[in-house]
Amino acid sequence: MTETVSAEIPVSAESRPRHVAIIMDGNNRWAKERRQKGVAGHKAGVDAVKAVVETCAREGVEVLTLFAFSSENWRRPEDEVSALMKLFLFALEREVRKLHRNNIRLRIIGDRSAFNATLQERMAEAEELTKNNTLMTLVIAANYGGHWDITQATRQVAAKVRAGELEPGDINDDLLQQHLSIGDLPMPDLMIRTAGEQRISNFMLWHLAYSELYFAPVYWPDFKEDEMRKALAAYAGRQRRFGQTDDQIAAQASSHS
Repeated sequence: MTETVSAEIPVSAESRPRHVAIIMDGNNRWAKERRQKGVAGHKAGVDAVKAVVETCAREGVEVLTLFAFSSENWRRPEDEVSALMKLFLFALEREVRKLHRNNIRLRIIGDRSAFNATLQERMAEAEELTKNNTLMTLVIAANYGGHWDITQATRQVAAKVRAGELEPGDINDDLLQQHLSIGDLPMPDLMIRTAGEQRISNFMLWHLAYSELYFAPVYWPDFKEDEMRKALAAYAGRQRRFGQTDDQIAAQASSHS
């Protein structure tokens, strides 16, 4: 169910999410309604990315993760996938220096082996250029899937067990999380999906265990600053329990006041 929230509600530092993750959905439908090809929607979506990055940086969000291309997206028409790859390369070449000038670090997660050598090289260069930036971390999930992430983490842990570096009894949630793609970053506090869809589509399955979910009715190209601020305001109005009761949360709040 979508929420009606004003973008004018102020969001204090105490109620701001540290990590926001977004499934950017609706580019094709946005283009179809305008009788344009799907790639036009993806190009329009780039403007929404810029607006959301700027808004999150300005609002003090520490980590922003964007689901740019899932491992299932290879099933789309070949011409659309080709156009997406060109758009991704263009964005890397054109936008990364802007991120760097604004002190934003870029990280790219997912299985890069499916991308061509030029794109893989640009990814590595972008990460190297921005690795020491501290204002915000922008994570782009490309050829990413939650199942893949957990599987590759499990393989790494299994290899350490086989090498004698770990015992099976050493394996716990914290250890496995350390081997996930962004296990060193805070888990997402808020997950947003646009275009009215209400599912997580194999996105950050481990990471979203306790995330607040927000479903926006607008297509991604129309998700600009006002919509992002609505999502932040909605999050600020939530009470996160993490399995606790209302009385326990109230007692904790009193002890910190």
